Amino acid sequence: MNKEIGIIGLGKMGKGIAAQLAEKGWTVHVYNRTVEKAHELASEFESMKAYDSVESMVAGISSSPRIVWVMVPAGNAVDETLFGERGLAQYLHEGDVVIDAGNSQYKNDATCAAKLAEKNIHFIDVGVSGGPAGARNGACLMVGGPKKLFDEYEELYKDLTVEGGYAHFEGIGAGHFVKMVHNGIEYGMMQAIGEGFNLMKQSDYHLNLTEVARVYNRASVVESRLIGWLEKAYQEWGVELKPISGSISHSGEGKWTVEVAEEMGQEVPVIKESYEFRVKSASNPSYTGQVVSALRGQFGGHKVNK
Repeated sequence: MNKEIGIIGLGKMGKGIAAQLAEKGWTVHVYNRTVEKAHELASEFESMKAYDSVESMVAGISSSPRIVWVMVPAGNAVDETLFGERGLAQYLHEGDVVIDAGNSQYKNDATCAAKLAEKNIHFIDVGVSGGPAGARNGACLMVGGPKKLFDEYEELYKDLTVEGGYAHFEGIGAGHFVKMVHNGIEYGMMQAIGEGFNLMKQSDYHLNLTEVARVYNRASVVESRLIGWLEKAYQEWGVELKPISGSISHSGEGKWTVEVAEEMGQEVPVIKESYEFRVKSASNPSYTGQVVSALRGQFGGHKVNK
C-alpha cells in the first residue's frame, strides 16, 4: 500500500499517531482545528506537512485511494468533522477511506458509514488503547469494518502497534464496541485496585504501599501495567497522593457499556458499580478515588490534580 495518510485531530492521541507514522516511513498530512498545533508538530518531521483547512489537506494527499485517520472527540465533533459545512466527506472521492479512531459510540458508526457510502467512500472504525504513550510508541488496535478493508490496510495497523497488537472484528462498529467494553473492564479493574489499596492504607499495619505495589508487580497473580502505574504514581506523588483529586472524571464509554448490557439483558455488576462510584465521587471524594485518579493520570495523561 502507499504509505501516505491524512490525520485530523492532534490531541494527546492523534499527535502520537502522526509522529509514530512519520518515523516509520509514512508521508503524513495533518490538520487540527487549532492549526498552530499542526504546524508545530509538522516542523519536527521532514515527512509531515501541516495544513490550514481540511480541504487543503485532502488536496495535498497525492496517492489514491486517500486514507484519512480521524481522531476527534466522540459525538458532535465527529459529525462536524465528517459532514459539517467544511467537512471531510465533501472533499473525498470514490474509493477513499475514512478511519474513525476516536472513542465514538459504536451505534453511530452505521450512520456514518451509510452517509459515506452514498459517495462510495469506505468507513472503518478503530478502537485505540494504550494512552498517549501507546499512540506514540506502539498501541493496541481493535479494527472493525469489512475483512476486505482490514486486509488492504493491515500494514497501517502493523506500523502503529506493538507486535501482535491489533485484531480485526467483522462488522461496522465492532471495533468501537470491543473498545467500549475494554473501557468498562478497565473501570472495574481500576476500582478493585483502588478499593484494595484503600483497605491496606486504613489497616493497623502501617504498610508501605509503594512496596506493596512493587511486589504485587513482580510475578504475582495481579501483576499488571495498572499496578506498575500505581507504583510509579506513589513514587511521584507519595503514598498520600496529596495533589490528586479523590473525585474521578469519566468518559462516556463506561456508561455506554452499562447501558448496552442492560439493553442486552446482561448483568455487569462490577462495571456498573465502578461507573456509579465515579459519578458519586464528584460529591464524595475518597482515597479509593485518589488511587483511580492517579492511575488515569499515569496511563492517559488526564488532568487529575485537585
